[in-house]
Amino acid sequence: MSAGEMAVVRLTQYSHGGGCGCKIAPAQLQEILRDLPKFIPDPRLLVGLETGDDAAVYQLNGAQALVLTTDFFMPIVDDPVDFGRIAATNALSDVYAMGGTPILALAVLGMPINTLPMEAIQGIMHGGQQVCREAGIVLAGGHSIDAPEPIFGLVAAGLVHPDHLRRNSSAQRGDTLLLTKPLGVGVMTTALKKDKLSPEGYLEVLRVMTQLNRPGAWLAQEAAVHAITDVTGFGLLGHLLEVARGSGVRTQLIHAKVPVLAEARALTGQGIFPGAARRNWEGYREQIQAGTLSLEEQLLLSDPQTSGGLLLAVAPQAVAGVLERLHREDFGWAGIVGQCLDGQPGIEVV
Repeated sequence: MSAGEMAVVRLTQYSHGGGCGCKIAPAQLQEILRDLPKFIPDPRLLVGLETGDDAAVYQLNGAQALVLTTDFFMPIVDDPVDFGRIAATNALSDVYAMGGTPILALAVLGMPINTLPMEAIQGIMHGGQQVCREAGIVLAGGHSIDAPEPIFGLVAAGLVHPDHLRRNSSAQRGDTLLLTKPLGVGVMTTALKKDKLSPEGYLEVLRVMTQLNRPGAWLAQEAAVHAITDVTGFGLLGHLLEVARGSGVRTQLIHAKVPVLAEARALTGQGIFPGAARRNWEGYREQIQAGTLSLEEQLLLSDPQTSGGLLLAVAPQAVAGVLERLHREDFGWAGIVGQCLDGQPGIEVV
């Protein structure tokens, strides 16, 4: 059975949500984690729960630290192979966002065995394996369950030199903020589910969601790149807020400079947004000075991204060189979106 034939299955009809839009809302997650100890008394644990970073990091020796993460979700597209590719790319992104290089992955698989065709499940696994091969790693096993809704993702492990580890909490005052991929993934995949996304739009958003964030590994070796995180389910504003809080800086986001997929911008005019964009905005709106942003602009900046871009805090003198290399490596959307300033931690949108 070909990928085109398997797409007739309409994976998105098997689940109530899809992609990183399935994430629990920021305010609810804070409530869940409220009473858990954030600082674990183990000096080898370099990154844990304390700043909501992208992965845990555990030091193995003087030259190596283990980067460990897991990420999985329900179908965001209908084609099984494409869904597997997107989910695997998204999971590996957390390793790259810490400055790591992936070394191994395990599959997380939950499928409604009695209702979903076996060929579709095989297609999902093949898609995940394709991305692992592209990243130069082995999909070495995993765990599967019979579940009411389809779920797929990875447990991903990587390595990073402790000196090259990059966190979401190490931005500095005066840094320039860069974003490597455009927003609009949540809007366009919502339109797909409503049969309102063009074939060209599908190919464009698929390319964004399946582009590995490989630059994270070399960006972390640049001393002038102070902080890195990837933009996923909490939207650009949510992940930038984590940077601001963790780093103790005030951030200024220039909304006109934020790259957005063209069809996504058009779809917002039709009122097409994922429900998670609204939940995100309601969860952190009081901590953001939004100025004269329209409702559509607010929701676009809160749009949950699946396998979104890297958000970087870079010393100004290094920005030109970083952007030149990113563009050379096919991240043509990469550009300046704001800056880090003195003041109370938070976000001002101008």
